[in-house]
Amino acid sequence: MTMPLNRRALLAAAAAVAGSAALPRPSAAATPLRVGYIPIIPMTQLYVLNGEGWAKDAGLDLTLTSFQSGPAMIQALASGTLDVAYVGIGPAMIARSKGVKLKVVAANVIDQVALIGRGPFASLTASAASPAEGFAAFRAAQGRPAKIASLPAGSVPDTVLRYWAQEVAKIPASDLQIVGMGDEQVQQALLSGAVDGASILEPTLTLVQSRLPDARLVAKAGTLFPQQPGAILAVTESAIAQSRAAVATLVRLHIRATAFAIANPDRTAVIVTEAIGKGLIEPAVMRAALVSGATNFVDDPRRIVDSTKKMQAFQQSLGQIPDPVDVDALFDHSFYDAAKAG
Repeated sequence: MTMPLNRRALLAAAAAVAGSAALPRPSAAATPLRVGYIPIIPMTQLYVLNGEGWAKDAGLDLTLTSFQSGPAMIQALASGTLDVAYVGIGPAMIARSKGVKLKVVAANVIDQVALIGRGPFASLTASAASPAEGFAAFRAAQGRPAKIASLPAGSVPDTVLRYWAQEVAKIPASDLQIVGMGDEQVQQALLSGAVDGASILEPTLTLVQSRLPDARLVAKAGTLFPQQPGAILAVTESAIAQSRAAVATLVRLHIRATAFAIANPDRTAVIVTEAIGKGLIEPAVMRAALVSGATNFVDDPRRIVDSTKKMQAFQQSLGQIPDPVDVDALFDHSFYDAAKAG
């Protein structure tokens, strides 16, 4: 008996559907984002969301590129080779002033830069009645100004050092020589004795104190530039236009990573060591750096708007931002607000 054509077709179709259910379904294509970052602790949210696999699980394909300084990342942003930047707010403002169209969509940390000294500089500033007297005593004893390393001009560590020296501690220019270099070079210069101190972030602060008995903090985090804005999450306007959903996902994961880092220092230390300190820094030292008081994780971009305006005004006085940016326009709060609401 011949089966009617329509019934035969229906059964064949049903069999095909049943067979296809047993086959693996192709996953939706991940959205690529090219991410630049500086390998320092203030970028911990990135290490967590990437290292724990959250980004991949959420459909993001992150290509990470490490940079030794903010100015180098500005060049990459300007050339269009990055979509996302985990960078300092200082370089972000400079990039915007130079025509790079980007938005700050989340904060990372505040009050993360401290001034560390070693050798005679550390001992003389420790015994002095004020930082200015300590710098003066060092110059009198050594016959030269104290050589202080920091990241390049325009970076947050460099800016807050200059602000502290000029506006807070009143250090004469003749008593201070600032030397800009990459983050790894700052650490090496401190450990080798090539410089007397550094305005720098974790984990260098804790690492140097763990290895040099004569190292000490000359000015603690939060005292150089109170409520100093630090590292931030910035996204190019073209990436926002082309991949808005992906940017929203990244900000949501960034907020999740902030809470994770605060609540889980042990696991976070392992993740950060794997990302930036493997073979160089022990997890115990990394954990100490995470809870040292110089690592204050935040994520709400509104926390740093006013202090960013203050920092820009100071950078203008230094001639680093000849064309000031509209700080309010630099920030895009919509992604953060949507993530917190949803």
